[in-house]
Amino acid sequence: MRHLRTMDDVTDKEIFQLIEEALELQQGKSWKATEQKFVANLFYESSTRTKCSFEMAERKLGLSVLPFEVSTSSVNKGESLYDTARTLEALGVKALVIRHPEDEFFLQLSSLNLAIINGGDGCGNHPTQSLLDLMTIYQEYGKFDGVQITIIGDIRHSRVARSNRAVLTRLGATVTFVAPPEWRDFSYDDEAYITMDEAINTSDVIMLLRIQHERHEAKNKSIERYHQQYGLTIEREKQMKTNSIIMHPAPINRGVEIATELVECQRSRIFKQMENGLYMRMAVLKRALSNHEGGVFDDNSTEEWKMA
Repeated sequence: MRHLRTMDDVTDKEIFQLIEEALELQQGKSWKATEQKFVANLFYESSTRTKCSFEMAERKLGLSVLPFEVSTSSVNKGESLYDTARTLEALGVKALVIRHPEDEFFLQLSSLNLAIINGGDGCGNHPTQSLLDLMTIYQEYGKFDGVQITIIGDIRHSRVARSNRAVLTRLGATVTFVAPPEWRDFSYDDEAYITMDEAINTSDVIMLLRIQHERHEAKNKSIERYHQQYGLTIEREKQMKTNSIIMHPAPINRGVEIATELVECQRSRIFKQMENGLYMRMAVLKRALSNHEGGVFDDNSTEEWKMA
């Protein structure tokens, strides 16, 4: 894996390797860059979890993070994404983590000789979110084959739904959707959509999505009506299968996609997803830079961890 632009950049074998490495990092394994390597995070859209976890991951790996803020860059003077990326490459940056509102922004960067990691492109892909979600599901069930997952919400505008359905289906899971008619992605067959009652009663994983007001014109949609029709209410949580779990990529609209009382309930893995995101992004960065640059990381784990 030299890049992570979509989940097509990783094989099934690499997915399991990344999960295993992320789990080892979570348990105390430590990798450090053997020489100075510069990376930059180009976030053209707002972000808390993805941006901060990438920065934390980079620092934990001993990488040098070149500060970059779109609001104070030449982007405000009309500089293109390609010219910005090409400039950073010329300065010696070895990897770019990019979030951009344009679908498949990475296609214009194919000629560059640095690692491109997609932090989210428009309504298209969010591969590191998919990987941390896979890690979370694997921690719970130890497999993907036969696991029933339902993704609920704004399917049409969700890069999380698109990335997750493709890779989870590829790994043997059954993935269905629940969505208001106007937020369905009609590139999927009608059979992909089930009712809210079916989802609650049959799913091992209920994966909720944020209403993305910035991507459509439904800002005046009744919050109370949405919560009652498509939200995870306290009453619905009581009807879920015994060992089923709740996931959400966040940020969370409390009282809309999910009742506030359920955000940190026993079933919820929402903050576990955030924690897993750090270790999965460490694993992704290490693999991408190693494949681009050769063996640039040493195992600095303590002897206690190695003996565990």
